[in-house]
Amino acid sequence: MINSIVALIISYLLGAIPFGLIVVKVFTGKDIRTVASGRTGGTNAMRAAGLFAGLLTGVLDVLKGVATGWVAGWLAPENIWLRVAAAILAIIGHNYSIFLIEKREQGGFRLRGGAGGATALGGAIALWPESGLIILPLGFLVYILVGYASVTTISVAVFATLIFAVRTFFANSPWQYILYGIVTYGIVIIALKPNLQRIKEGTERAVGLRAKVQKQESNR
Repeated sequence: MINSIVALIISYLLGAIPFGLIVVKVFTGKDIRTVASGRTGGTNAMRAAGLFAGLLTGVLDVLKGVATGWVAGWLAPENIWLRVAAAILAIIGHNYSIFLIEKREQGGFRLRGGAGGATALGGAIALWPESGLIILPLGFLVYILVGYASVTTISVAVFATLIFAVRTFFANSPWQYILYGIVTYGIVIIALKPNLQRIKEGTERAVGLRAKVQKQESNR
């Protein structure tokens, strides 16, 4: 029990490390929380400090999720529930970082962070390493073809759920891994509610082919 509690605390704290804030600060001196969405993930790091900073942030955020597998495997190697919970807590830590606590103007406090896509990918890799070889290219296609970074983030959770469901039914993978995908989906949907509203209103920032088409139309 003590090992499990320690693993969960470590997983949350790993997820809470605001790599986007650190990377952008080192590269440009800016505070990423004052740029665009104010989130600390790779997409906003790219807006704040360029492509390399965004990619570096994304990789580091993925590794936070991957690391939960090492932590859970070290402290409770046979506990499947712990592996799932640790991966989920890393995403929660990323989205609601204790290191980014701030006071609200209207009173009270809030925890800031990212949307959780990269860390969710890392968590899926921690549960089944080969999942990254499936989710990454599919997520890239969503990014290019659908044209919204927020939808790409959501797709990570959707693909993880589908992959683990297929493996449960056809390869005897632990069914608890499906719960990882479902809970992760809920977490990223909550984080991306403002983005989904902007998509509905037609004001969300486009990327990929959608951005190219919009640019061409605006130049006509």
